[in-house]
Amino acid sequence: MSDDLPEWMRRFFSDPRLEPYLQAAKRNALLAESLYWWNIKVSQAFYLPLGRLEVAVRNALHDQLQARYQRTDWWVAAPLRESSIRLIQQARDKCQRRGSGLPSTDDIVAQLSFGFWVALISTGYDRGLWVPTLHKAFPRYSGRRAELHRNLDTMRLLRNRIGHQEPIHHRDLATDHSKIYRLLNYLSPELAAGVRLRDEVPAVLAERPVLP
Repeated sequence: MSDDLPEWMRRFFSDPRLEPYLQAAKRNALLAESLYWWNIKVSQAFYLPLGRLEVAVRNALHDQLQARYQRTDWWVAAPLRESSIRLIQQARDKCQRRGSGLPSTDDIVAQLSFGFWVALISTGYDRGLWVPTLHKAFPRYSGRRAELHRNLDTMRLLRNRIGHQEPIHHRDLATDHSKIYRLLNYLSPELAAGVRLRDEVPAVLAERPVLP
């Protein structure tokens, strides 16, 4: 029963947030508690490779777009959709609220979400950006754009779940982990190897509580 969980957990983390763990543990409160804390630990471990994937994709796409349009603020010349233009404006506004004066290009680029960058590889940009330019950001990839976009978007959704402290214990996390490195390798094998050296996900996966 949920009453068997520590009162402080129920009070500060809330019964609705704890319920998925109780369900996964078949109402075994001790196991649910272990699963809750393990979910946090594995989420923290995933932050490293997912975060490096986000930054690497962002910078790889930014580099290609700068080269294509011969300007750091490439979005002024690129054939962007209204939704993307709106996100750039929001990023610029947010930077201005945080600092003084006009934000730099680097400030705006860093402020743009993973979703913004993943969207640049979507169907709407196939002919305008992917074919002439953005495929060069993934020199080790030879598949279809749609498949690359699907895999990147899956990682975006996983990142968002972790960012919102949602349960991820029910996922096939070993497959998620492999997918991250497949995507990193499309960018650079050296990048993938460097991130893997510091990655604690495999060790944490081995600690997963055994569910009934």
